[in-house]
Amino acid sequence: MIMKRRTFLKTGLAAGSLLAAPAIIRSRAFAADSVTIHGVKSMSGGFASYGKFAEMGSKLAVGSYGDVLGGPASYKTIDTEGNAGKAVRKVQEAIQQDGARFFNGCTLSSSALAVGKEVNQAGGVFMTPAGADELTGSDCNPGTFRWSVPTYGAIEQTVRPLIEAMPDAKRWYTITPQYVFGEALLNNAKRIFAEKGIEHVGNSYHSLQEQEFSGYLTNAMGQSPDVLLILNFGGQSSNTLRQAVNFGLKSQMTILLAWSAGLDQFQELGSDVIEDVYLGAQYWHQVESPMNVELVKKVREAYGITANYPLAADYIGTRVILDAIKAAGSTDGAAVRKALSGMTYEGPTGTETVRAEDHQVIKDYYLLKGKAASAKADDDDLADIVSSGRSFPEGDAIVCKMA
Repeated sequence: MIMKRRTFLKTGLAAGSLLAAPAIIRSRAFAADSVTIHGVKSMSGGFASYGKFAEMGSKLAVGSYGDVLGGPASYKTIDTEGNAGKAVRKVQEAIQQDGARFFNGCTLSSSALAVGKEVNQAGGVFMTPAGADELTGSDCNPGTFRWSVPTYGAIEQTVRPLIEAMPDAKRWYTITPQYVFGEALLNNAKRIFAEKGIEHVGNSYHSLQEQEFSGYLTNAMGQSPDVLLILNFGGQSSNTLRQAVNFGLKSQMTILLAWSAGLDQFQELGSDVIEDVYLGAQYWHQVESPMNVELVKKVREAYGITANYPLAADYIGTRVILDAIKAAGSTDGAAVRKALSGMTYEGPTGTETVRAEDHQVIKDYYLLKGKAASAKADDDDLADIVSSGRSFPEGDAIVCKMA
């Protein structure tokens, strides 16, 4: 069974483990009783622009929270350098040397999957905004929780509504990063293509190091698709979009970026690039939920900017860990996991729930459409919400078997 909900708005659609360490090291790692959140962020490397805002979100959550268990929480940064191996090593060091047990972050799904296993084995709690379905699916574990909608829901809430609104657009081409996140997006898109009778006329894979996409775009043009579906992320998706616009593809086909980085990315690209492009988003600052209105105000006061996706994701991910610690009345990992599992709270997208079965946060995903510069009400009014909704496996379709 699949749980789905979609709301259309008036705008229309247009590496080693801690358990291998001696017992004395493990017990020392968890001897401290103070509350410290460790932010696992890409502060350098290819995803540093994302990590910068994620860091701002976690710091704001900790700094504005108030007392937890009788005193203020503290915060430490772990720079993953956008590398899963380095992320795991540094998390292991934090667990063994600092007694770290509460972690938030990871941009890359590969890093999140590896870090989640380490934190779980150490008895800690890890909240991530990474996208791979495996995090709350086949590789789920009691210590890992995920705020962002997984790739399944992102595709369901972007590809499906676009197909339904454009029934004559039967030919789709995909550009995909060749790692776990990209493969998950592509496989979910192919599933919908098969269901809806869409002809998948081609796919171009690329590496995580690729920055030049002209060859892939030429391949796409050669297949004359009705829709170009872009499945990469961050700087790579920005480069793909820019180059697509330079090639004149917006006049030849509809373009959908299934997983955007939201406002910061749109500001960087500008209206000339994103106008009439469809954009999937985990978060949008114009959502009028009470908590989001408060968050936008708080971010403007603290940083003088408008809240964006990485900032909001790591803010709420950090905050709910603190909420769970407070509810548990303890820094015991098992107690905090129990408090977090099943928790319902007011989040940036409205009422959000941490589903107990797989530790997936149930929340909305958004389909946006880029606006013309002349239509903007302010500098941050770069896109309209076309639709929003929730699509998650449910019942027997939940793959997670929590150990």
